[in-house]
Amino acid sequence: MSVFEFAMQMEQDGKAYYEKMAENAANASIKKILLQLAEDEQKHYNIFKKFNEGDLSGVEELKSSRSVILDTAKNVFQQIAGDQGLNFTADVRAAWEKAQEIEKKSEDFYRLKVDEESSEEVKKTLNIIADEEHKHWILIEHVLQFLDRPKQWLEDAEWNNLDQY
Repeated sequence: MSVFEFAMQMEQDGKAYYEKMAENAANASIKKILLQLAEDEQKHYNIFKKFNEGDLSGVEELKSSRSVILDTAKNVFQQIAGDQGLNFTADVRAAWEKAQEIEKKSEDFYRLKVDEESSEEVKKTLNIIADEEHKHWILIEHVLQFLDRPKQWLEDAEWNNLDQY
């Protein structure tokens, strides 16, 4: 299995996981974040598929379609700020923790593969995708903090620092 085939499988698995979480999400706003994460994983899959077919145009494609997940999340959390009685069960937290673990493994994998790659275009793309996976990890960290203390978190949240990732 080539690195691109392996990456394609990782992205498919991530997309399927987020779609399953979205199906089970009780909160429509949280579902929106999950579907955006699934969409990002599909974008990554499409780029690796092109690479696997010998088409290295994925670098420009990825640059032009950077994830908007952090903006989406900011808007979602602001929308649910007024919701009363926000309670989340332990299984919801566990699902998000697993999602965060998946993002970390993906980021680490792509960063490792950069060192093994000879093509500068592929290296750039792997770094960009690793950065995107890191943004997902940061987002999920904020979701986990929100799940633990929704009202306090919404009052204390400093969304402007998310733009640095």
